[in-house]
Amino acid sequence: MPETLAPDAITGLILAGGRGSRMGGSDKGLQPFRGLPLAMHALLRLQTQVDMVMINANRNLAAYEAFGIPVWPDADPLAYAGPLAGFATGLTHCDTPWLLTVPCDCPLFPLDLAQRLGQGAVDASAEVAMACVGGRTQPVFCLLRADLLESLTRFLDGGGSKIDAWTATLHTVEVDFDHPGDFENVNSLPELRALEQAAPSPAPTVR
Repeated sequence: MPETLAPDAITGLILAGGRGSRMGGSDKGLQPFRGLPLAMHALLRLQTQVDMVMINANRNLAAYEAFGIPVWPDADPLAYAGPLAGFATGLTHCDTPWLLTVPCDCPLFPLDLAQRLGQGAVDASAEVAMACVGGRTQPVFCLLRADLLESLTRFLDGGGSKIDAWTATLHTVEVDFDHPGDFENVNSLPELRALEQAAPSPAPTVR
């Protein structure tokens, strides 16, 4: 089997720091999906793949802390500055060589996400490995070297805000995945209910 990263080299980060504006201001990560909060589904899928998991959230911190993992808000939690602010928070608190980010609103992402992104990063000697499906990148599904915090801080301080714009300045490899449905995210309550009805498989069990 081609070389890849060991799970203990990777910390997982669930991005749950948004406003949820397209969901009427509701906290997306706490919306129920098959009886559990969306962010809990992300935790159950991610914790089987990495050394440890933490959550980036800017409100309802006690609810997320009840998941039993570390919860870190953005440096300015009232700014809701987007995913890159969450990346910076994760990199600040990452104690492993790599950080893997996933959004809180995509409960069916692949169970081999870390393995495949890690293999892509190793094969290309890349600083960043990003998921790609159907010819479209999935920037919030991103494996980052933990020593990129200084680069990201400079980018943010310069007014940057787009993930793709930052990763374009780095050695980034795109890793192809085959099933677009695995990366289906929800932006509204009707979309959430529709995915709940259509999704084929239950979440993994707690480790």
